[in-house]
Amino acid sequence: MNVLARSSVAAWTLAIAGSALAQGVLAPPAQPQDTLTRAAASVGIQRCLPAITRLATLTVQGSRAHDVLLDWDRKRPDAGPVFSLVGIQYPNAGVAASITAIPDDSGACTVSAERISVAPFTCASVAEQELKNYKRTPLLPIYTVYTDDKEPTSSVSLIDSPPGCLVIRRYVEYGWRDPNAPMPAAAPAAPAGQAPKRR
Repeated sequence: MNVLARSSVAAWTLAIAGSALAQGVLAPPAQPQDTLTRAAASVGIQRCLPAITRLATLTVQGSRAHDVLLDWDRKRPDAGPVFSLVGIQYPNAGVAASITAIPDDSGACTVSAERISVAPFTCASVAEQELKNYKRTPLLPIYTVYTDDKEPTSSVSLIDSPPGCLVIRRYVEYGWRDPNAPMPAAAPAAPAGQAPKRR
């Protein structure tokens, strides 16, 4: 029972551009709508929505259009995990991304994101160009994971798939909190010389 949230970014962009040309002004390039945030909010997801928005905005940046496949807990949408698969269209490439958010009892969220693409080069050349200073961990003859000590929750996996290379960029963060959310109020301190009350 998946819900497919389809964006009409291309039609919307053409409509805006056509309107601007009719008025004789140059319109700025239209940004793709963040369909994942809209879809998640529409089913009642709030606690992890800032994390979803942050990851989704970065994921679709510079794209021409995108669509979203969303899965969530229907019985408790704001307390259960949210899983999404985003198909992204760029001018000369297609990319898939997966974004997951899981709220915990403290109000924080565990989030993960994966960006999956195919490079029209060998994995060795991709590693040489983009991952020179990364630690290399071969898992299979065709599968190597690259990590950077400066970003311990991220990794890049390269899988040989001739004539190209399957590239999976992965990010995970535990206990993510919205930096713009108000801090919870601290419990009042006990007066000097008085033991705190037991609950």
